[in-house]
Amino acid sequence: MDTSTSGGGRRSTGIRFAIVAAAALAVGLVAGPVLAGVTAQHQYASPSATTGYTTAPEHTITVGGEGKVTVTPDLAHVQLGVQILKPTAKAARDAAATAMSGVVAAVKKLGVADKDIQTTQVSLAAVYDYPANGSRVLRGYQLTNQVAVTVRDLSQLSDVVDNAVSAGATSVDGISFDVADRTALEAQARVAAAKDARAKADVYAQALGLAITGVASVSEQVSTPVWYAPSYSNMAAGGAADKVATPVQPGSTDVTINVQVSFLID
Repeated sequence: MDTSTSGGGRRSTGIRFAIVAAAALAVGLVAGPVLAGVTAQHQYASPSATTGYTTAPEHTITVGGEGKVTVTPDLAHVQLGVQILKPTAKAARDAAATAMSGVVAAVKKLGVADKDIQTTQVSLAAVYDYPANGSRVLRGYQLTNQVAVTVRDLSQLSDVVDNAVSAGATSVDGISFDVADRTALEAQARVAAAKDARAKADVYAQALGLAITGVASVSEQVSTPVWYAPSYSNMAAGGAADKVATPVQPGSTDVTINVQVSFLID
């Protein structure tokens, strides 16, 4: 009887051990992939894997360089205009058309090609007077016509201005000077700027006991000023332009290029 009871007790204990072992195995099977996922996620988020901190940054010296080329303009741009006020729109159009036709003919007579004459503005607007005590009063209609002229022979620039005014132009605006070939001048300035930057970098490297091994980056800024002459407006045909040639001096200026260069050092 005691033996039976003791045997039954041992069987019950064995069953309980089997259940606990099975439960532990089941938990392990479920928790294993979860823990593996957590571990993998932690490894993926490692700073060294995602930010590249293990790569050492480049060592550089950054300096600025400047290159200048002094140039003398070889062409000019000038705006010639006609502004006519007449009682009617048709009268203003007709008078302005006649005047501008004369201006263009005078310019062409000096050898300016058709491709160098371009209309830039044609506008018509009503003009009113506003009395102190009363309604506005129509004064007339004003037509404005402008052309841009490129003068490639600077010795004729004064004649272009004077002859245009004599032919009926009422304004001469925005005379500017330029060079036909900017590309070659800018290339010279770039070479000078690059040499200037390298010379500065060599000084720093020698003073710091370093060696320049290459170039990491280069950026540039181009500065090519435009040369402006005085503006002559509301000039009446047959005025002073017929007596003394209009003085126009192109002068000279610099084509400037500034560069910023980062040199690799060791």
